[in-house]
Amino acid sequence: MSYNHDIEPDALIRHARGAAGLTQAQLAKRLDLSQPAIGKLERPGANPTVRTLDRVLRATGHHLELSASPWSSGVDESLIRKQLELPPAERLRALERHAAQMRRLAIAGARSRGELP
Repeated sequence: MSYNHDIEPDALIRHARGAAGLTQAQLAKRLDLSQPAIGKLERPGANPTVRTLDRVLRATGHHLELSASPWSSGVDESLIRKQLELPPAERLRALERHAAQMRRLAIAGARSRGELP
């Protein structure tokens, strides 16, 4: 069983237990826990420690793998840094130039659609 996306711990435990063909009582016996304790782990919003989650998954014949990867907002932060290095007056002039370009593009678009002569 492999999950490459976010899944809540309660669902992960339920899926692992189901894949192993175990009842809550059988899993509890393997872990020397009570059946209500397993039920609590499988309840939505359960927040077991990584150690507990790994222990429960191992009892179902699975193991927990954690990974981390660089987070990306999809924004080129180097461009933001470059702009912030400019003096405020220069940033405003650049913004005014971009606004003028956008106005020209909007007019050209309106003309191409026949909305302007």
